[in-house]
Amino acid sequence: MDVQTWTYLLVGISFAIYIGIAIWSRAGSTAEFYVAGTGVSPLANGMATAADWMSAASFISMAGIISFAGYDGSVYLMGWTGGYVLLALLLAPYLRKFGKYTVPDFIGDRYYSRTARIVAVICALFVSFTYVAGQMRGVGIVFSRFLEVNINTGVYIGMAIVFFYAVLGGMKGITYTQVAQYCVLIFAFMVPAIFISIQLTGNPIPQVGFGSKITGEDVYLLDKLDGLLTELGFAAFTDGSKSMIDVFAITAALMVGTAGLPHVIVRFFTVNKVSDARISAFYALLFIAILYTTAPAIAVFARTNLIQTVNEKPYRELPQWFRTWENAGLLAWSDRNGDGNVQYAPGDLFTGKAPEFAAERGSQGERRITNMLNQNRNELYIDKDIMVLANPEIARLPNWVIALVAAGGLAAALSTAAGLLLVISTAVSHDLVKKQFAPDISDKAELWIARGASVLAVVVAGYFGINPPGFVAAVVALAFGLAAASFFPAIIMGIFSKRMNKEGAVAGMIAGLGITLYYMMRYKLGWIGGPSSPADWWFGISPEGFGTIGMIINFIVSITVSHFTPVPPEYVQDIVESIRYPGKPPVSDEK
Repeated sequence: MDVQTWTYLLVGISFAIYIGIAIWSRAGSTAEFYVAGTGVSPLANGMATAADWMSAASFISMAGIISFAGYDGSVYLMGWTGGYVLLALLLAPYLRKFGKYTVPDFIGDRYYSRTARIVAVICALFVSFTYVAGQMRGVGIVFSRFLEVNINTGVYIGMAIVFFYAVLGGMKGITYTQVAQYCVLIFAFMVPAIFISIQLTGNPIPQVGFGSKITGEDVYLLDKLDGLLTELGFAAFTDGSKSMIDVFAITAALMVGTAGLPHVIVRFFTVNKVSDARISAFYALLFIAILYTTAPAIAVFARTNLIQTVNEKPYRELPQWFRTWENAGLLAWSDRNGDGNVQYAPGDLFTGKAPEFAAERGSQGERRITNMLNQNRNELYIDKDIMVLANPEIARLPNWVIALVAAGGLAAALSTAAGLLLVISTAVSHDLVKKQFAPDISDKAELWIARGASVLAVVVAGYFGINPPGFVAAVVALAFGLAAASFFPAIIMGIFSKRMNKEGAVAGMIAGLGITLYYMMRYKLGWIGGPSSPADWWFGISPEGFGTIGMIINFIVSITVSHFTPVPPEYVQDIVESIRYPGKPPVSDEK
């Protein structure tokens, strides 16, 4: 069978499984809709947590980033996996013992403040919508490439699937669907990696293979890639260009940002006991590590195969996959020297992405792009996001493996989108409607509001997937920075400091959030003060890492303000003590 037939088959089967699970596990109460009735086993919750976290960015983009960033890409591996260590040790068990539904719920009740709850809701909505827009766009791209439909049509299909199991099943339906999605995405990620590792090095373990010698050659694979890149004028893959302080800041921001993401934290409210939350965190880290330790290997395999397949090769002799990705707008070539060969070298072929530019076929059959930059000799544009999706095609793997990767990419995007949509719906129905405006609302009415909020969230997410803002890619870092600078200090001090009061927490969140927003808008988005360069960065820290500074400012402001304002009520101090010590029963916050 051809790739498209295999793709329809595998994607159709996986979607049927997701929908079947949603029908089987539909929510019948707010407890089931918000936290799956707190009856999920640690193993299932660990799988669901891993799927919730490993979005399209992890499945599709991370290996692509590492392919081109090389050593500098290690910050993503250290930051994102390290964040789960923080979750397991410092957050998950204590938040589970507190026994609330959401992060704004914890912050609002712990700091006995409507203002604190509203600030937390705003942060949760901003972070969640930022992520979900990228997930829906990723779904559209995968559909457009492998099912040969319009990107917008792909987004509509993704909206329909997510709408079905997120609105019907709530957290209960999402949890068991995510277990299935984890199985699909990890199988889809590992199978091509194992195949290619055997092809290149003879070793079936990718994590070992990318550090091994190439089959039939007395040279290590990494040394081979370094040589290919330096010969073409690129920096060596194993060299880094970032300063040590920037590497530290980015890693720390990603770690604490991960630990503060609301759609990840809420997963630990779904288990029955505090000990189960700890075990869930262990399983999640184990399941995540399988993909994250494989990503560098895929990055090396894909970049090596790509260079050897296309560089200095006649365009007319290139495999069909090259033209297919050209037509998808994620790959482009312009024959500058007229020799008919693809010239791959450092430098941008053009600014922006291929779909944004007029293109026509040249005399050699290439996509001739207008708005080209002329100061370099590069003829090839490669979108980083194709490295995982195109990797099996570049390596000439069987069609069913190529289709499997498409199913895995969709599973990763849809699993995270569902978790984010649930955070959005609970923030509206529970944290705003019930806690702020209608405390006496019935359980049934609250459930209907939650489902209505899910419908609205799906529509908004679909709109941004179809009409993505020009800065979607840029604000991914902003989402982590906001979570690091706002949520994390408030949660940590809410657990471990009885002296931290509402005045300190609110002031700290606003200060951390405000300075991070300003820095990102000025140095990442260029909305304030016009264009800037790395020479303008404060302390040499990039916008991606500034969430660490925002977090430090949050801590300083929170501690200082709380020192000069009244201590929290005694019942709040009792709550803090009860969640910190396993032997003590939870203390009600109803005062």
